[in-house]
Amino acid sequence: MRDMTKTTTRRTVLGLTGAGALAALAGCLGSASLPGQSAGNGTDGNGQSARTYRVTVANLTTGQPFTPPAVVAHRASVELFAVGDPASDAIREVAENGNLGPLGELAEETDDVRGVAVGDTPLVPDELPASEMFPAAATLELETDASGAYLSFVSMLIGTNDGFAGLDTVPLPERVNESRSYFAASYDAGTEVNTEAYGDMVPPAQALYGIDSGIEGTGASDPDLAEDGVVTPHAGIVGDGDLDPAVYGWDDPVALVQVERLD
Repeated sequence: MRDMTKTTTRRTVLGLTGAGALAALAGCLGSASLPGQSAGNGTDGNGQSARTYRVTVANLTTGQPFTPPAVVAHRASVELFAVGDPASDAIREVAENGNLGPLGELAEETDDVRGVAVGDTPLVPDELPASEMFPAAATLELETDASGAYLSFVSMLIGTNDGFAGLDTVPLPERVNESRSYFAASYDAGTEVNTEAYGDMVPPAQALYGIDSGIEGTGASDPDLAEDGVVTPHAGIVGDGDLDPAVYGWDDPVALVQVERLD
């Protein structure tokens, strides 16, 4: 495959990420809100003291954009994903389509989720042309209470069939002004065959890469590609489809998540 990042200019990507691509971003890249049980100010209904955290998520790859990051404060009983287990519907939708809807439903259905925050834009590495429009890192404010003492993070690896960056159930800082840093790895949800083909990726993938192949892509799961697998560490881009591993591949860790307790 020809290295398109060497022939595509930033001016070109600004054209590609026009009205059509931005509409696709809104439809496919996690624009749905996540109504978690935000603690608010003071105390929650159970008398737990409210806590506010600053969470910064940075994309560490050189060729793999992320969907807007979602971070969740929760009790220890919540497990968003686990290596070796089948992916939940919420993780499958994030990993295949960048769809946060099922994750939002999970936040509404369980009181064990104590707070949620979602980014506004994709996280695009500086090496890609779309970095002209989108940052490589985002800072979110997350509200929870003392019972929501754990953090999880998920974000789709946009140029994959069912890959995601994830961090599951790590401790939040206890003391005010305390900060902690975590590295997040890449995972394969095991729910869709890894064709690495533009036609099987969400439509914004090519726009964020600065590529116009004439293939539209899809923001919906394809039953013909369904795979009854489990969550595993991602093998990366291997070059079986439209992506050059040397340009769009990555090494773990794929993200840095920094958390600071503000109050």
